[in-house]
Amino acid sequence: VQLQASGGGLVQPGGSLRLSCATAGIPLDYYAIGWFRQAQGKEREGVSCFKSSDGSEHYADSVKGRFTISRDKAKNIIYLQMNSLKPEDTAVYYCAADPRLAGCSIRTPDYEYWGQGTQVTVSS
Repeated sequence: VQLQASGGGLVQPGGSLRLSCATAGIPLDYYAIGWFRQAQGKEREGVSCFKSSDGSEHYADSVKGRFTISRDKAKNIIYLQMNSLKPEDTAVYYCAADPRLAGCSIRTPDYEYWGQGTQVTVSS
């Protein structure tokens, strides 16, 4: 199982970024996929999750209406479209996967497989 997040960078407040989570060895139809972030000095927190087999999708309150999770089945990539970015969105973003979840979850302990993170910095 491999996951690799990419697409981070520096963006101004109000801007957009699209993160990608490239996966290998994961039948995406049956795994829950989650996006998480960790700001400097803070605990890792859940942002969004998705599970194709039952259509589960969930967002943290802090990103609802601004972030959208999606999937490219042919490429085995999960995306996180982030719009209307705020300075408080600054963090290292990670994707994670787990085959055991019924539905999806944005609880960090629920995920077994983790990828390397990608830095997102929102600043003027």
